[in-house]
Amino acid sequence: MAAIDSIPPDASGRVGLRRWLLRFFAVLGPGIVVAFADTEAGSITTAATSGAQYGYKLILLQVLLIVPLFVVQEMTVRLGTVTGKGHARLIREHYGLGWTWVSLGTMLVTNVAALVTEFAGIAGAADIFGLSAPIFVIAAAILLCVVIFTASYKRAELFAFALCLMELLFIPAAFAAHPPTRAVVMQGLFGHQPLHDYNYLLLIASNIGAVIMPWMIFYQQSATVDKGLGVRDMIFARIDTMIGAVATQIIMCAVVITTAATLFVNHIKVSDAAHAALALEPLVGPFAGVTVGAALIGASMLGAFVVSLATAWAFGEAFGWRCSLNDGLRAKRFTALYLACVIVAAGFVLIPRLPLIQLTVYVEAFNGFVLPIVLGFLLVLVNDKRVIGERHNRPLGNIITAALSLVIVALGVWMTITTITHPGT
Repeated sequence: MAAIDSIPPDASGRVGLRRWLLRFFAVLGPGIVVAFADTEAGSITTAATSGAQYGYKLILLQVLLIVPLFVVQEMTVRLGTVTGKGHARLIREHYGLGWTWVSLGTMLVTNVAALVTEFAGIAGAADIFGLSAPIFVIAAAILLCVVIFTASYKRAELFAFALCLMELLFIPAAFAAHPPTRAVVMQGLFGHQPLHDYNYLLLIASNIGAVIMPWMIFYQQSATVDKGLGVRDMIFARIDTMIGAVATQIIMCAVVITTAATLFVNHIKVSDAAHAALALEPLVGPFAGVTVGAALIGASMLGAFVVSLATAWAFGEAFGWRCSLNDGLRAKRFTALYLACVIVAAGFVLIPRLPLIQLTVYVEAFNGFVLPIVLGFLLVLVNDKRVIGERHNRPLGNIITAALSLVIVALGVWMTITTITHPGT
């Protein structure tokens, strides 16, 4: 940031486009990385299942979810840039250890489950390329462990950006499927919504749980702090967050379109993203299978990286550990927790005959069910003037977040009752 600050204004005293762009690119990162990590193995499986089972119908939901995704993540950006503190640290300082454990406990359960789905995605990607799944999972875990020893936030972010670029391969895969434009628009945005269908409502809940996850709040706020962003960077951090929110939903739409244009029309059901990639090859050609496979590797590894970091950051902030990527091995407990997340999740996936597919689907639905707890903490913090001063939330942000929480709770309660009373549905 010092190099940016040294750039003088032009003769008229204005900042100038060059200075604006340099500051924007310096701030760019946390919002895009967390959004692309949101499009991880579980999310891709959910989107692929949505397209294969119901065609283009769930495209509308993906588009609508851009708004709450941006609203929620913008709150974390505001908290991070104004306070200079991570999410868990703010809860500990203002509301005590008891509430901190409630927040950390909720996050930890969802994070452990999410990490298992990421490595399940990595194992599935190995099958696409005809590689040994155990060896591929172990190699991915080693690479993720090596990153933490670079002792640099910047290098870790560049690694994350490289994985983000791999995820963009989902977009050409959608074009390769040659979807009819009229069907995408008319059925995807204006088509009939079968809200009476239990399985369709389960996919709605899973997609909501897939697009806004509890760990995202912890990660982006901590990354904002570790990168050293302040109040003057807030506008750029918001743009970064908006780009991420739009990009991740474009990728989700691309996955829905790819499977709808190929698998749905041929009445082929899929169990996970890897299965979808393998099923695409005889219909579209090897290009689609390879691109989806490569994108799945990027998505799964990025998800594992970000979720592990979010966990280590949260506990480090809550208990006063050294928890900066720039500290390297000096942040012993932070590094140890990150490594434990990666190693335990990878080891769990290597257990033979584990029902990973069912676990992935229910993890996404469970994320949606516990999300209101995390959003509750976020709303309390962002409305507390002791925490954030005059930059507290406006009514619209509160309304959108509260409405999202109510919808999620309603879907969760409905599904729980239906599952108990009609187990065979």
